[in-house]
Amino acid sequence: MARYTGPKGKIVRKFGENIFGNPKFDKLLSAKPYPPGQHGLSRRKMSDYAMQLREKQKLKYMYGLLEKQFRLFFKKAERMKGVTGENLLQLLESRLDNTVYRLGFAVSRTQARQFVLHRHITVNGKVVNIPSFILKPGDVIQVREKSRRLNMFHEALKRVRAENMYPWLELDKAQLKGVFVEKPQREDIPVNVQENMIVELYSK
Repeated sequence: MARYTGPKGKIVRKFGENIFGNPKFDKLLSAKPYPPGQHGLSRRKMSDYAMQLREKQKLKYMYGLLEKQFRLFFKKAERMKGVTGENLLQLLESRLDNTVYRLGFAVSRTQARQFVLHRHITVNGKVVNIPSFILKPGDVIQVREKSRRLNMFHEALKRVRAENMYPWLELDKAQLKGVFVEKPQREDIPVNVQENMIVELYSK
């Protein structure tokens, strides 16, 4: 499926935060802490619709989804029990590519997606090359044995300071292995998005 391939630096500056996770964008935001185009923020107040659309776009870019796939995730979240917005975030966090990123095997979700596509990642001992694969509690994610000697994984893990940065994951750095222990709770998901606005947008 196609992905956004435009200048990500402009997207990061538009939202004023490093939504892609790659450390290089932290440097960009420090150097240019203002939106692209005319310097400084517009004084014009955003409408409710504009704010809702902005939140949706932010979440789409963050997880690397286009509209069709994002809408499918939203519809699935609607059918689940509980709060739709929280269900949506749980589903996105349960994606294999996102989990590879959260475990620290990749420096960004984009890189994690490539690792999955290139068959470097296994789930419960079997190679899975579908980035959108939804993990279940108890699933074991590991770098494929033939790939464990590749330096890119070890370099990425140097950025990880703890074995369990996220409560719903367990990490074994030595074995390049992680466990998706449980579905994450909203308060534990480090995503600066007002998901209720996205629900309001799709409810119109």
